[in-house]
Amino acid sequence: MSVVIILILASLTVALLFLAGFVWAVRNGQYEDTLTPSRRVLAEDDFSRAGGKADSLPSLKQTEKRHNHENK
Repeated sequence: MSVVIILILASLTVALLFLAGFVWAVRNGQYEDTLTPSRRVLAEDDFSRAGGKADSLPSLKQTEKRHNHENK
């Protein structure tokens, strides 16, 4: 029976550590920008199509427009 109590206390300790880590991440802004990584993928794809020339990249609005058109 004492083993069950030890396991319960250990699992509660681990759960509290994960909760503290999550609260820390939220307070430090880790979940602030969820849209940019998905747009960065599109921009990198356009960058490779442009032959590595950043000045020939389409704007973000053009990329969104093309992406929305392709998904219809």
